[in-house]
Amino acid sequence: MVVAAGPGLGRAVALRFAREGFAVGLVARSPDRLSGLAAEVTAAGSPSVAVAGADVGEEDALRAALRQVAGELGPATVLVFNGSAYVEGSGLSISAADLRSALDVGVVGAMVAAQEVAAAMRAVGRGTVILTGSVAADRASTSATAVGVAKAGLRNFGLSLHKELAPEGVRVTTVTINGVLSGAKALDVAAIADRYWQLHSASEPPEAVTTFPMADPEGNLICLVAD
Repeated sequence: MVVAAGPGLGRAVALRFAREGFAVGLVARSPDRLSGLAAEVTAAGSPSVAVAGADVGEEDALRAALRQVAGELGPATVLVFNGSAYVEGSGLSISAADLRSALDVGVVGAMVAAQEVAAAMRAVGRGTVILTGSVAADRASTSATAVGVAKAGLRNFGLSLHKELAPEGVRVTTVTINGVLSGAKALDVAAIADRYWQLHSASEPPEAVTTFPMADPEGNLICLVAD
């Protein structure tokens, strides 16, 4: 299940798991835009694909979309949550509505998605939840305060979820993307998607927080793991 399945990292993750033979559920605000990705996912090896539309910041719509996909494909064994809402501005210039929107999408959306998949994962004693974070959680900004607050909240939620579900065999990891995913200095989303696969398939449980720093001068993607 890929929530907020955009054309960058969401697409790369969907294709990576499709190559391993997973059925893939795609949830995004504009499902019509996912028809092409669904075809790519099928071509990559997925036996079945389901698409549903929802604004990640709208609880009822998101729950309905997740249940629609689960109804078509069965309970999710992996959840990748990519939801984020960028609002330009500092803590003194953004509106209360701006901050609420960022939190609704980036934190409440993750909570809703996790709640929808957790019961089935707990029932079988396994599953993976990967929450896509950002270095904005660690670096204060006067131009992107809302997303920084949301990503910090997402990390805390992920750590709490890790404590709750790890004893039951469910892996929960927040991934801190320490770089950009578009433009000339973009990280390689395929490489990050491959690490997502590793987080799910590794024989040993991953740490609760995994950081992907910027590529080094030679273009290599380095992975650091923090307690």
